[in-house]
Amino acid sequence: MLDFTPWDALLQRYVNDVGSVNYSAWQEESLEQLKSWLFKVESFDLPTSCPSEVQLAYWINLYNAGVIFQVLKRYPIPSIFPRFFNIPNGLSFWRFFSRRILSQGRYSLNQIEHQILRQQFQEPRIHFALVCAARGCPLLRNQAYYPDTVFEQLEADALRFIQNPQKVRYDSVTHTLYCSKILKWYGKDFLRVSPSVAEYIQGYLQTEMASADEPQLAYLDYDWSLNAQ
Repeated sequence: MLDFTPWDALLQRYVNDVGSVNYSAWQEESLEQLKSWLFKVESFDLPTSCPSEVQLAYWINLYNAGVIFQVLKRYPIPSIFPRFFNIPNGLSFWRFFSRRILSQGRYSLNQIEHQILRQQFQEPRIHFALVCAARGCPLLRNQAYYPDTVFEQLEADALRFIQNPQKVRYDSVTHTLYCSKILKWYGKDFLRVSPSVAEYIQGYLQTEMASADEPQLAYLDYDWSLNAQ
C-alpha cells in the first residue's frame, strides 16, 4: 500500500507557506528519513492498471522528493546548475539523476516528467506541481499529493502559480501578459486544453483585460537560484 504520510510530514516540517525549503535543518535532521521513504516508494510495484489519480500522486511525489533528495545530499549549493552537482558536460540535472523503480526499471527525472507524466496523462497542470528546486519553478507545496485530492491540488497549484505576479502579470497599458517561461517551454501541453496559452492563463488570472483582442505574450527571466529559506 502506498503511504505518502512520511513525505507529507517532511514537507510540513521543512517547507514554508511560500514554498521555500529549510535545506539546512532537513539535511541535518531528516535526510535518512527521506532516503528511507524514497526506497520504500521506489520498491512499490505500481500496477499500470491503477486509477490515474493514484499514478499521478505517485509520480509527482516521487519526482519532487527525488529532486529534494539530490539537493540535500549536496547542500549548501546556490543552484541546480550541473557544475554544482559534478555532472559531466552535456548532461543536465534532470537527465543525470535517476530513480530505480521496481515495476518500471530505471528512470531519470527527465524521463519521469516527459515520458510518463506528460505522455501518459496529458495533464498540463503538472507543470505547476513539479518543482526543480529553483525559485523560477512553481512553489513547492508543503503537503504531499494524495490520490483522493490530487486533481483539486493541481487546480489549486495552477491558481497559485498564475495569480502570483512573480510568475504571471498583466500590463494593461501595453496589453501584455508577462509569463513564466514554463508557459513557453510547455506551450503545446496547454494548447491541448485551450485555444491559446493566453486564453489558458486568462481562465485563472481573474484580471479584466483592457481589450477584447488577445494580449501579447512576453516571457520573464527564469530564476535558477535555489529555493532555500
